[in-house]
Amino acid sequence: MKIVIIDYGAGNIQSIMFAIKRLGFEAILSHDADEIRTADKVIFPGVGEASSAMSKLRATGLDKVIPTLKQPVLGICLGMQLMCHSSEEGKTEGLGIFDLDVVKFSNAVKVPQIGWNQISDLQSELFANIPEKSYIYLVHSFYAPLGKETIATSEYDVEYSAALQKNNFYGVQFHPEKSSDVGSDILKNFLTLI
Repeated sequence: MKIVIIDYGAGNIQSIMFAIKRLGFEAILSHDADEIRTADKVIFPGVGEASSAMSKLRATGLDKVIPTLKQPVLGICLGMQLMCHSSEEGKTEGLGIFDLDVVKFSNAVKVPQIGWNQISDLQSELFANIPEKSYIYLVHSFYAPLGKETIATSEYDVEYSAALQKNNFYGVQFHPEKSSDVGSDILKNFLTLI
C-alpha cells in the first residue's frame, strides 16, 4: 500500500511517520502531484497558521490537486480546517471540501485548547471499535462548528466538530499520532479503509 503524507512545510510530520511505522506501514513524504494522485491513502497534516499554510499550498499548486483526489484523504488538525470553506484565522479561503467555516473559540475559555478531551457521537468507519467518550489529544484555537458532515463531536466552550467526512475526505481536529492507543486505532482504521 502506498501512503503519501503531503509535504507543504506545515506539519508535525515526524510523529505521524513514526505512528504509521508503529502500525507496520511505510509512508512517503511528498509535494509531487503525481505521487500524491497515485497514492492509496493520503494524509494532509497541518500545524501552524491557516493563511500562511494556504499560501504554501497555492505556491505549489496543491490547492488545486487535493480537492480532486479520489482515494481516502485524512486531514489532521490544521489540515482538516484547510479542507473547510474558510477560516477566521487570517481571513483565509480554504479548499472548500467541507461546507463549514472555521471560527475562533470565544474569550470565555483559555485559548488554545491544549490537552486531552473526549469525542462523542461517533458515526463513521473511521471510529470502528472506538468507544464513545474516548480521550484524544488536541491543540487548537479555532474549530469547525457542527454540520451535516460532522462524524464526531467534542466540547470546549461549545460543542464542535471533532471529525468530518464527505465522500472520500476525512478530517480530524485532534492529533491521532499523539492520542495514545485510541489515536493509533483511528489511524489504523483510516489506513485499512477499503
